[in-house]
Amino acid sequence: MATFHRSPGAAIRGDRANLAAHREAFARFRPDVVLDTIAYTEKDAASLVAVFRGMTGRTVVLSSQDVYASYGRLLGLEAGPPDRMPAAEDSPRRASRFPYRGKARGVADVAYDYEKVLVERAAWSDPALPTTILRLPCVYGAGDGHHRVGEVLAQALAGPPFLLDRAKAAWRWTRSAVDNVGEAIALAVVDPRAAGRVYNVGEEPAPMEEEWIRAILRAAGIQGEVHAVARAELPAGVAEPFDFSHDLVADTSRIRRELGYREVVGRDSALAEAVAWERAHPATAGARSRE
Repeated sequence: MATFHRSPGAAIRGDRANLAAHREAFARFRPDVVLDTIAYTEKDAASLVAVFRGMTGRTVVLSSQDVYASYGRLLGLEAGPPDRMPAAEDSPRRASRFPYRGKARGVADVAYDYEKVLVERAAWSDPALPTTILRLPCVYGAGDGHHRVGEVLAQALAGPPFLLDRAKAAWRWTRSAVDNVGEAIALAVVDPRAAGRVYNVGEEPAPMEEEWIRAILRAAGIQGEVHAVARAELPAGVAEPFDFSHDLVADTSRIRRELGYREVVGRDSALAEAVAWERAHPATAGARSRE
């Protein structure tokens, strides 16, 4: 196994933005499978295909469940009725593009051109290079730069009761602990049956938001009530401008059926680990999760 990144300790050291400059080093290693964890833009995925075409047996590309139409509807980027069925791998995808461009600090910001719909299309562009697409959920646990569990802890510690947008209380979002996501990625890399397939990853069932918050508070040993209130009654900075009639729930039965995927860490243990990490690594001001 060889790793490629900018930091010391990489087997092949370099910048993902200049992948072609390292083609000779990759060719000397001649990988059986290439895992791309940071293909954020169409250009990223196109460069992956161009560099590894004819060199490797297949690629595994990490995508996101934000490709589904329900995500665009949640953000108000497109119209459509709520879909009460979990999104399967062949469910409709967003018609809108570049969901985070409005928050980008400029054209150099990765958020400006981030688009997993286009990443997937580019990764699939060469039939001679089989690709496995993993659509990841909301990932929580050690190393979560969005501090999703930490945000709940911070709000709870700011003073009871915990106030929750009434519209969001019953909303559901597929999540997964980082260790379980790692297990899914490992299976996709080592199992040749994954070639040419798309898989949703995530824990089932997806809890309602109020249930999720209560589970975090239990894991943290925090006593307190969760009160669902009107959006206008929320503290400053807590309200979110989303349409929570649109759940973000994925059907993960395919990867379980075809690759034998199972969680390696239960939700209670995973949340306890996440709480411990968040307490050791508190979020800096302004850190927010991406929904």
